[in-house]
Amino acid sequence: MTDTVLHLLADQLAVTEALYRYAAGVDLKDESLFASSLAVDAISDNSPATAKIGLDYPAMHGRDTIVSAVLGSLAPFDTTHLVSNPRVTIDGDKAHLEAVVSAQHLPKADHSRHLLMTNRYDAELIREGDVWVLHRLTVDNVWLDGDPSVLAGV
Repeated sequence: MTDTVLHLLADQLAVTEALYRYAAGVDLKDESLFASSLAVDAISDNSPATAKIGLDYPAMHGRDTIVSAVLGSLAPFDTTHLVSNPRVTIDGDKAHLEAVVSAQHLPKADHSRHLLMTNRYDAELIREGDVWVLHRLTVDNVWLDGDPSVLAGV
């Protein structure tokens, strides 16, 4: 393999790693890990997905706001986010990532109830030094299983 191909593969893996940090940060309730996945001026828009379950969850602007809102709203839940089918394109210090993410939500106090949402993630990322971070993320729901009212308090 040429150095160019190796560099491209390394960038593609690093872009995907940003989404892995995002998902693991949410599941582990790890503020530092979650924040490490986001640009300072990131925009996260879950409204296409949440509208499909009857919630009005507006787009969030800024890393600190996103971290606080997401981790705060999901604190009462045990969650698992499974990332699959990442497709990455690189253009200099910018990248585009599409992936499928299945997100399981279980109230900590009652694991007999759940909401499993399988979503499409569409993200624009930027390179900050040696690290790729999410600059814009849009989440849209493809299908779900369980009880949407599980997230009623979000």
